[in-house]
Amino acid sequence: MKIIGLFVILFSVSQIQAENVPPGAFSITRIHYSGGGDWYADPSSLPNLLEHLKIHTNVAVNPMEKRAKIGDDIFLESSYFYLTGHGNVKFSDKESQLLRDHLLAGAFLHADDNYGMDKSFRREMGNVFPEKDWVELPSDHSIFNIYYKFPNGLPKVHEHENQRPQALGLFNDGNLMVLYTFESDLGDGWEDPRVHNDPVEIHRKALEMGTNIILYALSR
Repeated sequence: MKIIGLFVILFSVSQIQAENVPPGAFSITRIHYSGGGDWYADPSSLPNLLEHLKIHTNVAVNPMEKRAKIGDDIFLESSYFYLTGHGNVKFSDKESQLLRDHLLAGAFLHADDNYGMDKSFRREMGNVFPEKDWVELPSDHSIFNIYYKFPNGLPKVHEHENQRPQALGLFNDGNLMVLYTFESDLGDGWEDPRVHNDPVEIHRKALEMGTNIILYALSR
């Protein structure tokens, strides 16, 4: 009975939250991919980013992240995607085609290197867009100054292999479809600071960069 009661309470809270979300509110859909990688990494990251976006901008926000496998109903209804993890990323041929079609139709994907997914992610995106190459966004790109100012480009949150952080993009007719934040680890920075013992300043910069990414994607 206690378990059932708890379930009812949680369901009621979720229902209330869903009912309080204004129509058309911005939401983030986390991609649940195959391959064994921890697609669910950094569970407090997206809620914290969405809360920051809600407090510091006038964007109407759905505070609950969505989760989807490529091709399911939530995926097809979504336009802003987030992908992260430490391990292997794998798309089936059908998933690669569906992701390609959705991005070419106007959706946006932010992939965040959480250390360990780089090789597999680049391989899979090579299957999704074999005709395209990654382009590094220069520090004067509008994504770094659309709201908060980042004159030196991506902030460095965590050290991986002593490489500089890079913002890499895939474009379609000049439109940024996919942003890959490499060697920055924004997701870890979005998490509750106590999780990684990050300084308050690093946490703030990560949230501000994440807000820039969202506002840029919405402005395209």
